[in-house]
Amino acid sequence: MPSLDDLRRYAVGRLGDAVTLEQAINTLGFVQADPIRAPARAQDLTLRHRVAGYRAGDLERQYAALPIEEDFFINYGFVSRRLSSLMHPREGAGLLPTAANKRARAVLEFIRERGSVHPREVDARFNHGTVINYWGGSSSATTHLLENMHYKGWLRVARRDGGIRIYAAHQHGTAPQGSAARRAALDALVDLVVRKYAPLPSTSLSLVIRRLRYAVPQWANEITAAQSRARLRLASAIVGKETWYWPEGESLDGPDGSVEVRLLAPFDPLVWDRRKFELLWGWPYRFEAYTPAPKRKLGYYALPLLWREHVIGWANVSMRGGAMHAKAGYVSGRSPRDRAFKPALDVELDRLRTFLSV
Repeated sequence: MPSLDDLRRYAVGRLGDAVTLEQAINTLGFVQADPIRAPARAQDLTLRHRVAGYRAGDLERQYAALPIEEDFFINYGFVSRRLSSLMHPREGAGLLPTAANKRARAVLEFIRERGSVHPREVDARFNHGTVINYWGGSSSATTHLLENMHYKGWLRVARRDGGIRIYAAHQHGTAPQGSAARRAALDALVDLVVRKYAPLPSTSLSLVIRRLRYAVPQWANEITAAQSRARLRLASAIVGKETWYWPEGESLDGPDGSVEVRLLAPFDPLVWDRRKFELLWGWPYRFEAYTPAPKRKLGYYALPLLWREHVIGWANVSMRGGAMHAKAGYVSGRSPRDRAFKPALDVELDRLRTFLSV
């Protein structure tokens, strides 16, 4: 019967060996993106542990030459072409209102003529005005329309210009024909998301599979059945009072973790599921960038601090005057007594400086 130590060792072991950027994206399937840079964007902080020689910004610099797409999966980020093909076309899902649909077709024709466009070129041509955004503020109606067209699959992000998406027209393949083909595609999506975030406690498994409604809204009414099939298909075990799930055919057995410190991104697969995090490491991590400063306990952009097979604290890292500054905090109130810890932390901070090109 597996133990919590086995689950921790398995979770940390999934960081894997450093590979190429394309291989890492294909293995992960999806890398969540976030615009905050403290000290680097979340997607870069996630990839630096998995890609040999990775530097902050490499994903954006190499994007146009890689077989990857910006898209919405369970969150917004970067997906492999295989994952993109499983999610699209997003048809018959009522993704564009009738009035917007007419405007979208005119914009699509304009983009086809131009090849690729900056949103301000579209705004200059059509002047759609403003709309009320999700947060109650005012946003460009053109930007809102382009984002909807991208989500629907009519457009793809060709590249970025100063962080702004440059769009090009796109045409996806045909949808799976027949209920068996749809089930197979949906099961493949479930397996992909489980492989990324495993091991998952039962409640988290339900949560992450339900979020596939954002990836495939056209199959939203089939997700509950897919979840039931997954519980029968996946490997599982009861540890403590929780049933845990991981990919079919994989073993929890693995080597002990290395004597190494790693500072993880807030959305790293090891960290993203807060329930799993607390069950594995015994304390609640919170992302506090949007928490009012007086109420923060860990800091604006706290990076969980992994030592061996345990997340024992966090660090806030910033750039000031061309130099990197890091301040660590520990769940126990102090750093580990193990004499190997301080040299390992120094090595990780040196890796972070190289990654940031300090």
